[in-house]
Amino acid sequence: MRAPAPSEATHPIVTRRSVLARVQTDEACHRLAAHWPAHRFPTVAVDSRGDEAQELAVVSMTGTGWFTAALEAAVLEGRGEAAVHSAKDLPTEMPPGLAVAAYLPRADPRDVLVTVGGQPWRALPSGARVGTGSPRRAFQLRALRPDWEVVPLRGNVDTRLGHVAEGRLEAVCVALAGLRRLGREATAQPLDPEWECVPAPAQGAIAIQARADSPMAELAAAVGDPVTQACVVAERLVLQGLGGGCRLPLGVLARPLGPEAVRLVGILGLPGRPVRRAARDGGLADLGRMAAELVEALR
Repeated sequence: MRAPAPSEATHPIVTRRSVLARVQTDEACHRLAAHWPAHRFPTVAVDSRGDEAQELAVVSMTGTGWFTAALEAAVLEGRGEAAVHSAKDLPTEMPPGLAVAAYLPRADPRDVLVTVGGQPWRALPSGARVGTGSPRRAFQLRALRPDWEVVPLRGNVDTRLGHVAEGRLEAVCVALAGLRRLGREATAQPLDPEWECVPAPAQGAIAIQARADSPMAELAAAVGDPVTQACVVAERLVLQGLGGGCRLPLGVLARPLGPEAVRLVGILGLPGRPVRRAARDGGLADLGRMAAELVEALR
């Protein structure tokens, strides 16, 4: 792969200011620097609307780009050559001129429950208060334990875990990937990603976004993982096909079963209608067809 000329050897990478976002960006920069040792990848931190409005519930976040638009603007304005995102935050439509240049190898995409005292979540009493800011998690948690009180919750990982540590909630539901990246997974109890809580599309994946056909896009492509890319693209196709964003109570996961085999599972829980669940098995090369079939099955 062609590397940029020596005069282009410094490549600023845009990140959100949150601790988790910086950890994810550090991972991306480390991989880039390891693959391209002659190049430097300093970071540029920006504020996103989503981080500035932590009191706002997810269901109230109309429009798109709450966690991504400020980073995309920074790249388009030349303040950085690429941006690092949690892939699940990316809208299905991107600004003209930008594209995902690479998806890094995916972390464990499962959701987990962190409970008071680390007790097994199945042992939590009737009426236990379980926090989440996600409509997708909320409807699956209510199906898992109809006797729980699922309460709205936002904030960074430490804020959410603090509600349990201080006894305000009996449990919170969060992504395992974020806990693992922050070294906070010790008491996390994973939920089955096919039957208990299907993850959000692209959960656990890190995306590097750059100007299409730019030298930075070429650099980033070298550190991408093709299996992660195939799986995440298929999950996002389902999201796009159903016209959804972060407020859509949709879970989708492309789960590798072997070197070429993959299972695509989805669940959709819209108010006023029965929960719809579907799954398709096939090969990595079949994911586009499987995604289209899943969209029709979940409509």
